[in-house]
Amino acid sequence: MSTAYASPTLARAFVATAEVIGRVLDGESLNAALGDMKRRDSAHAFAAAAQDLCYNTLRGYGVVDSALERLLDKPLNDSPLRGLLLAAIAELAARPHAAHAVVHQAVEAAALLGRSRAKGLVNAVMRSFQRRAHELLSAIEATEPGRYRHPQWWIDMLRAAYPHEWQAVISEANRHPPMVLRVNRRRLSVSAYLEKLDRVGIPARTLGKEALLLAKPCRVERLPGFAAGEVSVQDAGAQRAAPLLDVREGMRVLDACAAPGGKTGHILELAQCELLAVDADGARARRITENLSRLKLAAEVVVGDCRQPEGFWGGRPFDRILLDAPCSASGVVRRHPDIKWLRRRADVPEFARTQGELLGALWRVLAADGKLLYATCSVFPEENGCVVREFLLRHPDAEMLPLPGLARSDPREGEDGAAFRDRVPHPEGQILPSADSDGFFYALLKRTGR
Repeated sequence: MSTAYASPTLARAFVATAEVIGRVLDGESLNAALGDMKRRDSAHAFAAAAQDLCYNTLRGYGVVDSALERLLDKPLNDSPLRGLLLAAIAELAARPHAAHAVVHQAVEAAALLGRSRAKGLVNAVMRSFQRRAHELLSAIEATEPGRYRHPQWWIDMLRAAYPHEWQAVISEANRHPPMVLRVNRRRLSVSAYLEKLDRVGIPARTLGKEALLLAKPCRVERLPGFAAGEVSVQDAGAQRAAPLLDVREGMRVLDACAAPGGKTGHILELAQCELLAVDADGARARRITENLSRLKLAAEVVVGDCRQPEGFWGGRPFDRILLDAPCSASGVVRRHPDIKWLRRRADVPEFARTQGELLGALWRVLAADGKLLYATCSVFPEENGCVVREFLLRHPDAEMLPLPGLARSDPREGEDGAAFRDRVPHPEGQILPSADSDGFFYALLKRTGR
């Protein structure tokens, strides 16, 4: 963004950021607000700078919001103006050497935002932060939400779940995410695609059988063969799902809550099967079709509620079911930094209730000896092991299967009964966020027919 300081580009970027952050403050997701901005402004020079500002502001939201509260004399209920101040404070905190340009462009942005009367307020807040930055940041970072850039309830849940790893989980959540590719092995080998990347000057290294970790993220347009379906962007943790599901040729497979279709495509790359992909959101379901079209793969895509499978299963049980359950997304917050500020503690048990309903409903349409892979992108046990444990207690015909290569915790803790212990020999796997992978959870269940 350094080139932005010599031109009105930063002011325009601040305006776009203010509008996006304002919508997030009003409860909208960053993905939706940022998507609108990209469609409107992608041709403009400031668009990339605005996207960086949005992510940086939300990654440090706990700090900059607390600083802003201490700098204001009275509440500020104008969401776009508040978004502007938050973005400008975040930028000034990150680049104090560019203070003059940041303050000047923030004031200009107020006018461009249609808040000319607020130019004095913006100037006063920014000058005050510039003078008091050390004092304010020291006080804020003395608190856990300030130091760890997460809400206190989130910190408390991680500390309780992972007494030895919680700080590492938070540290990874505050980093920039890795960019990992999945090579379509129907088209070419990982080594062949690695050579293609090398020829265009994109350094990468292998992760597992089909994954490549880029040394530095890049636009998909730069990836050779992307449009032709040779490769997809998919986190290494998400790439575990399709192999764990163990789909064989000719099987009937259900991908439940399937949008945007990354795992759908991976399943079809691994096996020629009859696949039905279902999602409740029509717009997101269209993305499944678009992704499969790029990969030159085919599946039946249906818009429907997976809690009511009678509407789409057609009376034919499925040999394999992937349930990519809606969740808190606590394992992918570095990709969606708004999540940790939009979520509330009370949301987690609500997700768990929905997850339990989905598991119970889809179990009805799983064939005898069939397998269901329960997956979330959460690191909260309440959505993971707890949900699976409750499901197993209610379904004597369910057996937990091993998950090769995944760390395991035991969902049976505190339970009595040899019969229950005997049929749960290998508990579920939790992947914690790391430099190579986001946080994911998997549990593989088999219907025993008993």
